[in-house]
Amino acid sequence: MYVPKTNPVTAKPAPSLYETDFYGWTQAQAALLRDRQWNELDLVNLIEEIECLGKQQRQELRNRLSLLIGHLLKWEYQSQRRSRSWLATIRVQRRDTLRLLKDNPSLKSYLEDALLESYQNSRDLAMGETDLPKQTFPLNCPYNLMEILDDCFYPGEPSELVSE
Repeated sequence: MYVPKTNPVTAKPAPSLYETDFYGWTQAQAALLRDRQWNELDLVNLIEEIECLGKQQRQELRNRLSLLIGHLLKWEYQSQRRSRSWLATIRVQRRDTLRLLKDNPSLKSYLEDALLESYQNSRDLAMGETDLPKQTFPLNCPYNLMEILDDCFYPGEPSELVSE
């Protein structure tokens, strides 16, 4: 494991590569792993970074769902202002969410929780971008996961934009 050298002037440990050059640290750790130099690895920081990677995937799922559901709410509750931009955002977020789930199948077990955690952000997004009153939007998500991820689902009145 990596142990920082002590700075003789301050008697404090010298900053580690992890602290001063994160990219350099990642490359050094990868090389140590490739060379199977287990005793040289910075295990404390390596473990922390691996855990953070998993958390980032969960956060990405929540972010994508927030954007997607926010646009579905806008689509449904402000139908007179629908645009190709809203349609594109819905389509892109659906594809990216499905790709994220395909690349990280274990996230599927987190989907229901992610939906619950994302909905308030979705509602805030829709309120902020439509200027509609808060009570316009349901307290709980009005769509289920199958609908949210279904590329044929567009809530509310039918739109010619979808068929273009």
